[in-house]
Amino acid sequence: MEQSVARPHLLIAFVLLLIPCSARWALAEAADAKPAVSNVRGQAYPKIDSDLRAIFRIEAPHAQKVQIRLDKTYDMVKDDEGVWTVTTDPLVPGFHYYFLRIDDVEVADPASESFFGWGKMSSGIEVPTKGEDFYEPKHVPHGDVRSKWYFSKVTQAWRRCHVYTPPRYDKDTDTRYPVLYLQHGAGEDERGWPVQGRVNFILDNLIAAGKAKPMIIVMDKGYARAPGQEEGRRFNFDTFERVMIDDLIPTIDASYRTLTDRDNRAMAGLSMGGMQTCAIVPNNLDKFAWMGGFSGAGGRIRGGAAFDPKTAHNGVMADAEAFNRRVHLVWLGIGTAEGERLYNWVKGYRDALEEAGIKTVFFESGGTDHEWHTWRRCLHDFAPRLFK
Repeated sequence: MEQSVARPHLLIAFVLLLIPCSARWALAEAADAKPAVSNVRGQAYPKIDSDLRAIFRIEAPHAQKVQIRLDKTYDMVKDDEGVWTVTTDPLVPGFHYYFLRIDDVEVADPASESFFGWGKMSSGIEVPTKGEDFYEPKHVPHGDVRSKWYFSKVTQAWRRCHVYTPPRYDKDTDTRYPVLYLQHGAGEDERGWPVQGRVNFILDNLIAAGKAKPMIIVMDKGYARAPGQEEGRRFNFDTFERVMIDDLIPTIDASYRTLTDRDNRAMAGLSMGGMQTCAIVPNNLDKFAWMGGFSGAGGRIRGGAAFDPKTAHNGVMADAEAFNRRVHLVWLGIGTAEGERLYNWVKGYRDALEEAGIKTVFFESGGTDHEWHTWRRCLHDFAPRLFK
């Protein structure tokens, strides 16, 4: 008589029925899924698998609806124990802000570190980029990021900037350094580049490899309002420009061992900061000789008059040969996954400059969106070109 043998697939199904729902879901996630490096210490979720899908798990037994707002809005599914889960579509590599929506209330994820973005403290998830570690800490000499408070005569208020000083700054006390003024994007502040951007590790690694000159980097808050001044339109940079020229640069030159001539002073920024750079540098060529726009540029923005380099900025670009002698680098970069509108804006500004005889460098970050890994790559390409 033939013996009865349990078939493997029936046995697995029977075992799964004995496992609680939340545990069954855990078994279903990819075996290679790992906790995101942006998680709070000890938190297993969110996780990221080898296909760059993020897996979220939230305990909210009394909630009626839970969503994750990331690259799009994802509806989470609740199990019998009140645990909500979802797996996203594959994500673009890099750093992404996200939020939880619990019964229509938008909150940060307690399992994630918090980052200032979108105008408030936000959750963030770091999606790894294979084969890239230029923004990671390594066994090389490290510089420092310092906080500098100063009183602005323009705004009649105290302001804070962050200042990166290169390795050996405190030891080589006779050495003076060129300065890069590096700006964040809209909805962020002076914390963006040191925290999300990892500016110090990028420069430490470049300097150690002999690819970039040791430099000071100043990161200030890109918003400013004079006493009695209304907020006005979103992208009015006039007051911030006055703060930079009249308050910030004199403060930095008085407080740090800087090289104070224009040939040793650069400005760059991401998104809104790129717009600020493309507005401020041409207006102040006695102060700057290098400029960079990371996913941000000048010229035509959401309609308005077309950009004409020959008439813009009181005509400083009209004589292209003279402008090229004075401005040593006009650098513009964009992520290829940022979308047609942003790509066409930045490339269109670059094309207008080139057609007018202004020399530029154009950089594309392959496969990255309007997020911090695009801008890390931009800085990684831009910084080695400075002060040569």
